[in-house]
Amino acid sequence: MIEIPELLFRSDVTVELVRAGASDADVAFAARVSTVGEQSLDDLNADPASAKGLISYLMRERHGSPFEHNSMTFFVQAPIFVWREHMRHRVASYNEESGRYRELQPVFYVPDRTRNVLQVGKTGSYEFLPGDDGQYDLIESTMRESCRQSYVAYQDLLAAGIAREVARMVLPVSIYSSAYVTMNARALMNFLSLRRKAEASQYPSYPQREIEMVAEKYEEKWAELMPLTHAAFVAAGRVAP
Repeated sequence: MIEIPELLFRSDVTVELVRAGASDADVAFAARVSTVGEQSLDDLNADPASAKGLISYLMRERHGSPFEHNSMTFFVQAPIFVWREHMRHRVASYNEESGRYRELQPVFYVPDRTRNVLQVGKTGSYEFLPGDDGQYDLIESTMRESCRQSYVAYQDLLAAGIAREVARMVLPVSIYSSAYVTMNARALMNFLSLRRKAEASQYPSYPQREIEMVAEKYEEKWAELMPLTHAAFVAAGRVAP
């Protein structure tokens, strides 16, 4: 009899900053090359506070290229249905774990009771509202059992000698996958403008909650690296330059 490992159910995502070459000074030196040429190299180690006005101007006037001369790499764990949305942003580099080359771990997403689950209204004009206890109980029991059955089927196929790339076809999109995501500040602002619901947004967005959870963690870490750029982004209505 096949021994099935214990399933793990999560209602969160993991976002870790693993490498970064990103600061407000990077924006300043990249921008100033257009007016002072090689003398802009003097700004590489300059106090970024002196460039606050320049950064605000570039953001406000949407001069975007100076915000590209930096890099951040994140390690992200999220359900596959989140990755489907994430990878529509063709402004990042991705390297994801492969279900062809490794056995996928039994980690699945089940929303907790803070997640709104009722869609009210018509397409293009609807909102999500909380469910009642019975609805949340149904979500949890149904999703857990579905994931358990699919993972048992996955293990049965592997035990029968079926290739991993075929066996994985029985698994649901709620299973977690992990990847490295590398992007610059301009790309990240594009992502945040679409994947966060924020009152300061000039153009409101209504993202699915789970990808917004990823966006929130990105923004928190980016704001620590580039506080002046982040503040300018917010002040400009969260519009990507």
